[in-house]
Amino acid sequence: MLFTPVEIQETVNMFLRHKLDVRCITMGISLLDCADSDPKKANQRIYDKIMKKAGNLVKVGQDIEKELGVPIINKRVSVTPIALVAGASNATSYVEYCKTLDKCAKELGINFIGGFSALVQKGITPADRILIDSIPEALASTEFVCSSVNVGSTKSGINMDAVKLMGETIKKTSEASAHCEINGCSKLVVFCNAPEDNPFMAGAFHGPGEADSVINVGVSGPGVILAAARDYKGKPINELAEGIKKMAFKITRLGQLVGAEAASRLGVDFGILDLSLAPTPAVGDSVARILEEIGLEGAGCPGTTAALAMLTDMVKKGGVMASTSVGGLSGAFIPVSEDEGMINAVKQGSICLEKLEAMTTVCSVGLDMIAIPGDTPATTISGIMADEFAIGMVNNKTTAVRLIPAPGKKAGDWIEFGGLLGGCPVMPVSKFSCADFINRGGRIPAPIHSFRN
Repeated sequence: MLFTPVEIQETVNMFLRHKLDVRCITMGISLLDCADSDPKKANQRIYDKIMKKAGNLVKVGQDIEKELGVPIINKRVSVTPIALVAGASNATSYVEYCKTLDKCAKELGINFIGGFSALVQKGITPADRILIDSIPEALASTEFVCSSVNVGSTKSGINMDAVKLMGETIKKTSEASAHCEINGCSKLVVFCNAPEDNPFMAGAFHGPGEADSVINVGVSGPGVILAAARDYKGKPINELAEGIKKMAFKITRLGQLVGAEAASRLGVDFGILDLSLAPTPAVGDSVARILEEIGLEGAGCPGTTAALAMLTDMVKKGGVMASTSVGGLSGAFIPVSEDEGMINAVKQGSICLEKLEAMTTVCSVGLDMIAIPGDTPATTISGIMADEFAIGMVNNKTTAVRLIPAPGKKAGDWIEFGGLLGGCPVMPVSKFSCADFINRGGRIPAPIHSFRN
């Protein structure tokens, strides 16, 4: 017998009761061959290539859903960082490039397109500067485009000029989109050690080292992992860890099947499988609730970082046993607004911004979807980012920041983003200034790699 009745029932429960799904299939498309000195020609080439490559993406995803009975929540596209493509043109603003991407997303029927991006970890080119300056207007005038900027890496250090600039850009973006249904900052991520094959938004872009087009998959199952944790209630932590690892293996095999099938039908390479546990605002689909099931009264209390470290490591160990194509971010997302349990933790006071920063030392991402008071100075935003990127740089891991200064809101107020982006209380930030530090600019040198104690 290929599958036992118990295994079949377990799989059915994963979908029906525990919210297991493939969170996204993301087609990465290289636009390097679309560059042209004439921005109109470049934009036409970009439109033509994206529509040609991804024209059947949504249909293929829907067909696989019906045939395999596997929910595929999001169909997305990521493209070459636009600063690398638009830099060949004589354009003084890249807003039109962003509008071209938005037009593609609307016509394809996808929910997001990522890649309005720049890589400035070691320096800022004129094209990078134009793109960054274009972000506030670009994100305020489009619906489906996501933007990201990589400002640091373990090999290059942290570009503090870029960190300062992005603090100012985040403020401008929030103000420019204050009238929009979705605040532009919810579609803007700043990175250290950004991966080139990340399928998750808002940080996805198609790295210059990637193939012409690929399919990357993000599979997520916080509800399934939560159910596994309940099965080991009261058991020693090592036994719980083993149970989580086994469940992560099963989840990953599902993603591998969907990704390989989608790539085959679309005639492109299968890129990577991202193992990240990605929560949603739905009850029962929360990373914070997993931590509480492990034995914490509230996410953020003493023991949270240790529990999250174990959870992330077991997800990775189970995943790499199930697939040879693991990549992207792969770990656990802890976005405040997109996690029902995390929202509750903020409301009850068990978690704060500083504890979230500590947790990012052991999870895969960073300070994600956090609303802060609208009057927070740009230098304070830059300081928060610098702290987070130092964690990524020193520990050779990806860290990211997606902060939303909420116009007119103060700590404790509620802000709603809608859909998968959810909503959350505005979190307080330190009132003490780091302006003199941020205004120094320059670069934090890369850490030493061989002299460890």
